[in-house]
Amino acid sequence: MKLQQLLSYTRKAVDDYQMIADGDCIAAGISGGKDSLTMLYALHGLMRFYPKKFSVHAITVDLGLDNFNLDRIQALCTQLAIPYSIVKTDIGPILFDIRKEASPCSLCAKLRKGAFNQEAERLGCNKIAYAHHKDDMIETMLLSLIYEGRFHSFSPVTYLDRMKLTVIRPLMYVDEMDVIGFAHKYELPVCKNPCPVDGQTRRSYVKSLVKQLNQENPGSRERMFSAIINGHIPGWPEKSNASMEYRTRKHQKGMNHPSK
Repeated sequence: MKLQQLLSYTRKAVDDYQMIADGDCIAAGISGGKDSLTMLYALHGLMRFYPKKFSVHAITVDLGLDNFNLDRIQALCTQLAIPYSIVKTDIGPILFDIRKEASPCSLCAKLRKGAFNQEAERLGCNKIAYAHHKDDMIETMLLSLIYEGRFHSFSPVTYLDRMKLTVIRPLMYVDEMDVIGFAHKYELPVCKNPCPVDGQTRRSYVKSLVKQLNQENPGSRERMFSAIINGHIPGWPEKSNASMEYRTRKHQKGMNHPSK
């Protein structure tokens, strides 16, 4: 996937769900993985031409685990002229050495989000961006169906009352395979996940399940995503007409400039 295609998907998500307003300061959650670094490129690119002016501040929550070097990400943020903060924590040692959690993912996510939100608030950000892509949304829906008995997934936009922060997910229309291709094409400085249980979670199982279902029933993955988008999930915002209006103007502009 080329940068222009990434920006097109991101622009569509931002317009469809009115993710960005004039003057927003967006805290971009950077885990060091391919998804968050792709989102950083997308937001950086969008800042250059989006009609609503906004700023981005990258934030990484360091869990305190070994072999997690962020120097290359720091260099990328410097190259993109995006401020970068690293929040040092002891979340990893607490979960794995002290509490010895057998299933640490839920508590880890809660603690990470807490540390991230506090830093975003301290920096004066009013929005936070997570790099959940299309596959993440599909997998979350299946996790909810299988383990909770409800039809649910990430919302494109969520307001956190207690923190007075708005969560946005600008990569919601991007396929994971496109993220992988983008990361390779642009040689993103991806950090290996240092978590001891990486790849051994329920989400890993559901990821394999989605792949199998789509192989056996071609198109089922896209149909599941359509079901999420059109499923009237409680708390989801309504789509805006802004994206359609933008595409109409773009088409009309093209019609007024015939090829030579």
